[in-house]
Formats: sequence, C-alpha cells, structure tokens
Amino acid sequence: MGFRQVSGDATSLTKVTLGYQKADMMDISKERGVFEKKMKAKGYKIIWKEFQDGASLMQAVKAGKVDYARLGDTPPVVAQANGTKLSYIAAGSTRSNGSGILVAKNSGITSLNDLKGEKIAYTKGTSSEYFIRRALKKAGISSDEVDLVNLDSSDASAAFSKGKVAAWVTWDPMTATAEVKQDATLLVDGNNGISNNREYIVATSEYAENHTDISKYLVEYMSDDMEWANQNHPKLISMLSKALNLSDEIVKKMVERRTYGLTTVNQTILDEQQTIANLFYEEGVIKRKVTIENTTN
Repeated sequence: MGFRQVSGDATSLTKVTLGYQKADMMDISKERGVFEKKMKAKGYKIIWKEFQDGASLMQAVKAGKVDYARLGDTPPVVAQANGTKLSYIAAGSTRSNGSGILVAKNSGITSLNDLKGEKIAYTKGTSSEYFIRRALKKAGISSDEVDLVNLDSSDASAAFSKGKVAAWVTWDPMTATAEVKQDATLLVDGNNGISNNREYIVATSEYAENHTDISKYLVEYMSDDMEWANQNHPKLISMLSKALNLSDEIVKKMVERRTYGLTTVNQTILDEQQTIANLFYEEGVIKRKVTIENTTN
C-alpha cells in the first residue's frame, strides 16, 4: 500500500488506525500531540499511517487496514462507484487556493487553451483528476485535446521539474513547494467554480455504524486542533516545517491561503461530491452512476 506507520508500542488500549497524508489536518493533530492524549484518556490508542495520495489510502480503507481516512474529495467517490460502502464522518474546509494547475513561469502558457496538445501530469483517482477534467470542461476543452499523464506525486514532481510535462495538477504542500523551489506558478486554482477540493474524514459504513463513540471523539478533538491551527499560525508553521522538512517559506504559503476546520456533512457538501460523480460518469472514469446521498447513510 505504500504507507509509513508512525506509532508507538502496542498497549492494552483499543487501537484505532488513522490514515493521513502529509500536511493534512490529521497530520497537524499527530504533530501537535494533544489529540492522541485525549483519545488515550478515552481508552483508545491511535495508530498513524501516512500515505502518498488518497487513492492508495482508500484502498487501505477498503482492505480494512485503516479505520478512518483523511481524504480529498475524489477518492471516496471513486470507491463508492466501485461498490465500497462509505460513511462521511466529517468534512473539512475548502482548499481551493492551494490546489490547481502548475506551469513553469517562463513557459509562455497563460491560459488553459495553451495546454492543448501538451502533457499534463495528474494522479488517477485523486482530486487532481477531477480538477483537471472539471477545469477543461469549464473552459470548453475536451480531455482528448490534451495528453493526460497519470503519475504519482513524486514522479509528477520530477517530470515537471525536468520539463517532461507542460503542467502538473496537484495540491498543497506540493503546490507551494513547486512555486517556491521550481519557479512554478498556478495557471488555474480551484476558485471560480472549478473545485473546492474539500477534505473529508471517512470510514467504511460498517465500521462507522459500530463505532459511533470513536467518531464523536475524533471529530470533537480534531476540531479543537483545527481551531488551534487557525489561531496559532507561527507555531503551526514552525511545527509543520520541522515535520515535513520544508522551509518556513513553503509552509507559510500553504498555511496562509487556507482556513482549517471540521463540520458535519450537509446536503450542500454532498452535492459537491455528487458533481464529481456525475462528471466522472459522463467522461467514463467510473462505469456506473453513483447517488452519493444513498451511500453515506
């Protein structure tokens, strides 16, 4: 699955395995350390597993190797289309400012039309796939008019830096890193109706139904961490810089263009997920129609 486990020794506490990606809200809770102590006081030992992207993390959820996953908007939709029964435990805030299509500053590319016939790196089954398909459709460009290249984040970064692809669709902290270190610029971000790239905490429906107390504690305590993050940017930047081995400049760019938060999943948010499902079905990414409302009960 390509994950990195970062937990302590086993104890008599009930284990709860959380899957996350670097710099996401679970990573903040892990690094701050307060969440884990609060859960321990309730009788739970948190096991952390880091993943490179949401597609591989979603596979781990399906296989029962992760109890709760922090994901972007797209992997849950793809999983649901493939028959996985999921519960959306909570929704995070939007990440539209730090998600988008990167191009080199000196590339001469100034609009999506300039990408016709060009190679664009993305990662299949992640928010980057929805982003590029949605952005192209909004601009009246068929996905057949560009060359979409499926690469994981590491390979996409390397291909972009070497000029092997004209553009790279990704999210923070990769976006901020490329802007600072690779002389990249965001050609298009998620604003103007393209993609909120909201983050979610999900679990299989079976696990969620049988562990409502854990879900309640997780959302409550992680929400506390998100409030702390919003009110303590200097401490947050310093903490994440050390944890991610990234410069303060990169982390500051990432942190200051978003707001952290957790909320219950309402119909408006489910409609955002339905929009992804509809587009993916129309473009043949998924093979059957998905009604998101019916798969989150």
